Amino acid sequence: MRSVILDPDQLVKAVASGKQRGTTPRWRRAELRYVDLKAGRHLQITTYDTTQAFTANHPVGDSSALDDLLDEPFANWNVTTATEQTQIQAKTPTTALVSTTELTAPVEAERGHDQAKERLLPESDPVFRVLGLSDKDGKLKPSRQAKYRQVEEFLRQLDAALADAMKSGKVRRPTADEPLRIIDLGAGNGYLTFAAQRYLTEVRELPVVVTGVDVKEQSREHNSKIAAELGVHAEFVAGTIEGVQLAEKPDVVLALHACDTATDDALARAVEWEAPLVLAAPCCHHDIAAQLRKAPTPAPYSMLTRHGILRERFADTLTDALRASLLRLAGYRVEVVQFVESQHTPRNTMLRAIRTGSPVKGGSVKKEYDELVAEWGVRPKLGELLSER
Repeated sequence: MRSVILDPDQLVKAVASGKQRGTTPRWRRAELRYVDLKAGRHLQITTYDTTQAFTANHPVGDSSALDDLLDEPFANWNVTTATEQTQIQAKTPTTALVSTTELTAPVEAERGHDQAKERLLPESDPVFRVLGLSDKDGKLKPSRQAKYRQVEEFLRQLDAALADAMKSGKVRRPTADEPLRIIDLGAGNGYLTFAAQRYLTEVRELPVVVTGVDVKEQSREHNSKIAAELGVHAEFVAGTIEGVQLAEKPDVVLALHACDTATDDALARAVEWEAPLVLAAPCCHHDIAAQLRKAPTPAPYSMLTRHGILRERFADTLTDALRASLLRLAGYRVEVVQFVESQHTPRNTMLRAIRTGSPVKGGSVKKEYDELVAEWGVRPKLGELLSER
């Protein structure tokens, strides 16, 4: 199989998937094919985790990336050449079933590099036209491409996290009488609110009720008009995150780029509501950064804070690490992931949390958290908010 995949003239496509008994591959799926670039033909390898795809191109003859994939304990390999298809099933590391079938007609390989990516919501969707991301013909405006990509990737994270939470029973199955209740804290102009409502109702066909909260009355008025134009049921509230009152607890809490400690306010409310699913993409991290400037740096870490740009980046990492720990202590399973590439926005970290149980009062997580804040002399805003509640 290795020699077939390394043949740039014969390989059409190779796909690896599944996992052998008692193992977990690094990737959920991998796809391999050759593409013709300006620099010549390359082996393109696309790997998938639970939420994202990662594509890399390797010169012909460079087998290191392929060898790494072959070492992964995938259960299935499907290799297609111009004339035949080979299937390998390896349920355990020591056994494999191999079958090769001749194709009834030759298959021509597609060597083009640019392939249209499947969109959760196409740029021609009415929601993007009404929001001003697309023109009247449904074409994405050049100046709005970054925002569209940001919303699209957030939807991918929401879709994957919601599917995971519903499959595990952490988020209930919504019905027409009991729709999924989603609240967007710091809704701004409602891009995320409307896109989430549109995708979940029209694509996933789930009954949902969405609420957007923003401190500006102008945002409430603007978003209410958009909702009326789209003909969707969405409520928008003008008020602070910490002050909003809901008739019923939400199932999903969203917070996209709430500035500085507003993210902490959103996370604290989510914990207070015992929200089963939380997705938060933090924005600036001024609070911890300011504390680091005032507090003495513990030895031997002075190089982390000596230079301003490094101190700011470290503050970002420290802030979100402490937030993740506090959510774990509050009874959540937490993942910290990248939700959009850095060229679209430097604020590309997401906290994805699913409530799994009661708050944790001790143990290694609590010990590590206490030691970390004591070592650096910081007082995380989220920690203060959760203590107050």
